[in-house]
Amino acid sequence: MITYPRQVTTHDEHVVLVNAEGEAIGTAPKTVVHGVDTPLHLAFSCYVFDGDGRVLLTRRATHKRTWPGVWTNSCCGHPLPGEPLVDAVARRLSYELGLAADSVELMLPRFAYRAVMEDGTVEHEMCPVFRAIVSSEPRPNPEEVGGARWMPWKEFTDDAMTGLLAISPWCGEQVPLLTAMGPDPSLWAAADPATLPPAARSPH
Repeated sequence: MITYPRQVTTHDEHVVLVNAEGEAIGTAPKTVVHGVDTPLHLAFSCYVFDGDGRVLLTRRATHKRTWPGVWTNSCCGHPLPGEPLVDAVARRLSYELGLAADSVELMLPRFAYRAVMEDGTVEHEMCPVFRAIVSSEPRPNPEEVGGARWMPWKEFTDDAMTGLLAISPWCGEQVPLLTAMGPDPSLWAAADPATLPPAARSPH
């Protein structure tokens, strides 16, 4: 039986609230922060690649509050108050996918988005984007992930940008920014962590 590392339970997990400049202005329980008037808060997205340059896509579990059952990038999450973003990425990769990354590097330090579901629920995140390289196969946690598959990067980006593959709104906005960095994800230049939003550079 597969076991997963302990994860902060939803009733005691808080997210870091930020202003438009990316400065921390407080925290709020994750269970109440997502609604029709979701405040801007700190998050991250991660794209996991293997040695063949394939990207790992995941399908969000059907009981997720936002975009349930939708295909998206490998892993998303929120840093806990005081938690460095790189540590949050590693924590969520382990918990959601049973993966320990060989490397985790910052790619898009200032990405932010706002998206609204059909029922009015809003996602509103300052969401730096990371690239992780792994040398093992994922073990998806069904509490978080409804499915996973590897795809060649170009096939994925072509399908995503032409609409052949329906993906989450944040992933849809991130893909063009990542493809602009070059056709080979292994050659993307890592961003300077000093360019992260202030809340992601210092204790919250």
